[in-house]
Amino acid sequence: MKRKMKMQPPKNAGKLLKRLLGLLMKHYGVAMVIVAICIIINALASVQGTMFMQVLIDDFILPLMESQQPDYEPLLREIIRVAIFYGLGVIASYAYHRIMVNVTQGMLKVFRDEMFRKMEQLPIKYFDTKAHGDIMSMYTNDTDTLRQMISQAIPQLFSSIITVISTTVCMLILNVPLTILTFVMVGVMLFFSGIIGKNSSKYFVAQQKDIGSLNGYIEEMMEGQKVVKVFCHEDANMQEFNRRNDQLFDSAYRANQYANSMGPVNAQIGNISYVLCAIVGGLLAIAGELFGFGSFTLGGLASFLNFNKSFNMPINQISMQMNSIIMALAGAERIFNLLDEEPEADEGYVTLVNAKRENGKLVPCKERTGLWAWEHKHQNGEETTYVELKGDVVFDEVDFGYSDEKMVLHNVSLFAQPGQKIAFVGSTGAGKTTITNLINRFYDIQDGKIRYDGINVNKIKKADLRRSLGIVLQDTHLFTMSVRENIRYGRLDATDEEVIAAAKLANADGFIRRLPQGYDTILTGDGANLSQGQRQLLAIARAAIADPPVLILDEATSSIDTRTERLVQDGMDKLMKGRTTFVIAHRLSTIQNSDCIMVLEQGRIIERGNHEELLEAKGKYYQLHAGAHA
Repeated sequence: MKRKMKMQPPKNAGKLLKRLLGLLMKHYGVAMVIVAICIIINALASVQGTMFMQVLIDDFILPLMESQQPDYEPLLREIIRVAIFYGLGVIASYAYHRIMVNVTQGMLKVFRDEMFRKMEQLPIKYFDTKAHGDIMSMYTNDTDTLRQMISQAIPQLFSSIITVISTTVCMLILNVPLTILTFVMVGVMLFFSGIIGKNSSKYFVAQQKDIGSLNGYIEEMMEGQKVVKVFCHEDANMQEFNRRNDQLFDSAYRANQYANSMGPVNAQIGNISYVLCAIVGGLLAIAGELFGFGSFTLGGLASFLNFNKSFNMPINQISMQMNSIIMALAGAERIFNLLDEEPEADEGYVTLVNAKRENGKLVPCKERTGLWAWEHKHQNGEETTYVELKGDVVFDEVDFGYSDEKMVLHNVSLFAQPGQKIAFVGSTGAGKTTITNLINRFYDIQDGKIRYDGINVNKIKKADLRRSLGIVLQDTHLFTMSVRENIRYGRLDATDEEVIAAAKLANADGFIRRLPQGYDTILTGDGANLSQGQRQLLAIARAAIADPPVLILDEATSSIDTRTERLVQDGMDKLMKGRTTFVIAHRLSTIQNSDCIMVLEQGRIIERGNHEELLEAKGKYYQLHAGAHA
């Protein structure tokens, strides 16, 4: 299977590498300096051992062979000296490998911490527009490529550079013409490496993208297995999986096809260089004087040939590591793109505080009183006012679109007084859920104003705004933790007694106590071992323990049976008592007692009134009601 490649190596690779090395030095600067020193010691130990070969042959072996009374003591001293240097090299090599283990894992921890911290700061829009499997791939595959780069490529690259520099100096000392010949062959090697590397790097980048795509598809299929089986879509899914898997196979095959050919090609060019140096060096050693190059000893030739090998090896290693570096930089680019995403903007300065009344005035306090107030520090800095949190919500001619080209809400105006129940009905896509997303500022409006207790919501800090809201969604998300902890998620400082009280209010206490470990039962797989109704009851309990003045109920009973609905509805009625509540529901029976019902169509409110008023008007609501009872 062939496909046209559109992927290119990461842009600004130099900047990416500089940024990565900057982070490395920031967090592990001292350790990296020690590693660099150890690498230099290891490289120099190896070089001096090779240089010793010339001394060994010219100053010891040949003279000893010609001597009638050989003295081995000087040779023994030299061998001991070289052994000491090699020992230092071994110790340095062991030390820097051990240090790099700590540095590598530490940097991966830093990256994961920073990625998760940034992810928690991003707006909902980011997750609505990115495949979750692709995001997960950054935490797994992309960080793994960074691990290989930090632990292997960077130290080996530095070691190769030191080896090349030190070896070049030694070769120039031994013989200039052979050094020039070696450089010519290295140029040939780099030429072919550049051709191969250019082709392999783009496929390595594509491989990372294809891994993210495949992971995202697998995650999506795992979450939707029930739907897959219900509609017998297994074969079609298998075909799509095979298509994506073939793409990954193709990019990985091509990347490794080029990368794996680089080693043998460079090795053979290195062997040719070795043979040419041996031939030319042999001629120079035999007849050097005739060519005007001075004497070139047998020991010098043996030593130079070893340098030739050790010179080609790091060049080959650098060429091989370039693929790992390109692949790691592709992963780093994706990670840095995540880290560079603009966090959710929050210019709010009005905060939510515990309050109490003294002499008829609201004053802040540290203890939890059940009374909340908005602390409004006016920008002129002259005064601070406190407004009681009641749950008065007003939309004033609000326009909104997920993009400026596609508006979803048009001139929406509504108000909800404290304690009122406001319901939204309408066809799918009419804008019901969008309105509730604007109350908690998951998205910001293009025009108009939304006021909360008379305060523009743009002035309220988002965390404080959302803390004042309780949300129960149709698709309840439960975390992998105990039932008790899932309920306490609504208010982390809640006591066990308050958790149980919230569960009783939500009519959840009965089924919880029948679970194997009661409130300590661990929920997994988003509460897969519970029924949909039981999960909704836990969501109500979680909202109840937060004790918010404003509730948002988004089709919370649309996917449960009638008997369970009565339990859930009873729990919600208890929760809604005395609170401003926004309800989105398909079942009109659950909203007939609402203070006001808004009928939406294509982002506009076309009808409003209570149940009786709307039936009398015989408009859209009347048609929906008649259809529900047909």
